[in-house]
Amino acid sequence: MGPETYVTGIGYQRQSSQGHGYMDTFLDFDALLLARMQFAFTVAFHFIFPAFTIGLASFLAVLNALWLKTRHETYLRLFEYWIKVFAISFAMGVVSGIVMSYQFGTNWSVFSDRAGPVIGPLMAYEILTAFFLEAGFLGIMLFGRNRVGDGLHMFACVMVAVGTAISATWILSVNSWMHTPAGFSISNTGQYLPEDWWQIIFNPSFPYRLAHTITAAYLTTAFVVGGVGAWHLLRHHSHNKGVRTMFSMAMWMAAIVAPLQIVIGHEQGLNTYEHQPTKVLAMEGHFESYDDGVPLILFGIPDQAAGEMRYALSLPRIGGPILGKSWDAEMDGLDTVPDALEPPVGVVFWSFRIMVGIGVLMAAVGLWSLVSRLRGRLHDDRWLHRVALVMGPSGLIAVTAGWITTEVGRQPFVIYGELLTADAVAPVAASAVGASLLAFVAVYFVVFGAGVVYLLHLMGKVPLLGETGVESEAGPIRTAGMTSAPVGTREAAEEA
Repeated sequence: MGPETYVTGIGYQRQSSQGHGYMDTFLDFDALLLARMQFAFTVAFHFIFPAFTIGLASFLAVLNALWLKTRHETYLRLFEYWIKVFAISFAMGVVSGIVMSYQFGTNWSVFSDRAGPVIGPLMAYEILTAFFLEAGFLGIMLFGRNRVGDGLHMFACVMVAVGTAISATWILSVNSWMHTPAGFSISNTGQYLPEDWWQIIFNPSFPYRLAHTITAAYLTTAFVVGGVGAWHLLRHHSHNKGVRTMFSMAMWMAAIVAPLQIVIGHEQGLNTYEHQPTKVLAMEGHFESYDDGVPLILFGIPDQAAGEMRYALSLPRIGGPILGKSWDAEMDGLDTVPDALEPPVGVVFWSFRIMVGIGVLMAAVGLWSLVSRLRGRLHDDRWLHRVALVMGPSGLIAVTAGWITTEVGRQPFVIYGELLTADAVAPVAASAVGASLLAFVAVYFVVFGAGVVYLLHLMGKVPLLGETGVESEAGPIRTAGMTSAPVGTREAAEEA
């Protein structure tokens, strides 16, 4: 067998080709599983903030444009109301994202060494094009309304919104390449070397995943905004034009984008089945092969050890057409995949259903809002408001469930079909990874917990006439380290 074979603890057994074989554990977890848990924990915290701010940046740009076009106080009031939420969320997203980059060196140094020639430049492009763009114009967006002209301030708002989208584009290109690698060769030292950057950046899954993720971000923002509006409507603030406007705009987004997201998600599913069939088999719960039609399994209890779906509730033959096959198509199941190459089916099966279920509920809320709008009861339908309030965090839950489906479904590979996760981990002790994981948990819950509480506090306030945005020190903005001369000195110089 060669190097020692060891159990990773997530449902499959791997043999480390590099001979790591570290059997030391921390709280009965080995270094590989702890490294995965740490990255999953930090990514889960980080991902919810960009998922929210990508849509919120565009929402703010639209509000500012409407204010400049109409000069209706309501749009300015909403801009100043949500800009404070955006500033806090953006800051927490940046801070939580920096932490992840360090883990590429501390916990995943083998992956960084082998895949660095491909992913390194793409990550650098994200910094150079997106982060610098956002950072350069964010200050003008937050503090510049009364310091620069309306045109420049509007341009800054658009650039921040564009920057968030560009950032998502580069990150998703990197992550998509890890799922559908293309345009590379492997050196004699095992490094992945770029051969065709167009194939690397625009790899087979990238366009679908980009569209699905950006749309999910807009829906996430829409339902947060809609949930906040519903909260205030339920508290008898239906007379407030800001509350009415934010709820109306959010429900328009839900009605239009949620059905579109279902279509985009279906197309991504077909693309995933083409390039990562094992992941889709886990998502759909198909342990067995079929020779006369593929059922659609709605619910069940996956038993990966036994290789079967217990207590399955399914619709016969429906699964084939959904996957682009005929009603009586044949299909190989997970029983044709080696056990060592199967992802954890239970996690993927249920996270996929959470994501899809929430997506269907979003479309239903959007349809409900259209009916209420046509009846002239959008701001008076209290049951709609109650449901919208409950659905407020649904986008955050859906994007997290979708991320779990995507990333866990790729296992046991970190680069699908090329590099096993067990072979990508750094040669670090389990105690070191476990201790840092506990520190992350403690710090994150304190720091980001306080941030979330403050965000909820801001959202709990009603947008009022004369709402002020992010406040700054009065007077001109000075370069760090430079101070203006005392009045007497300035006057003496002028007289001279």
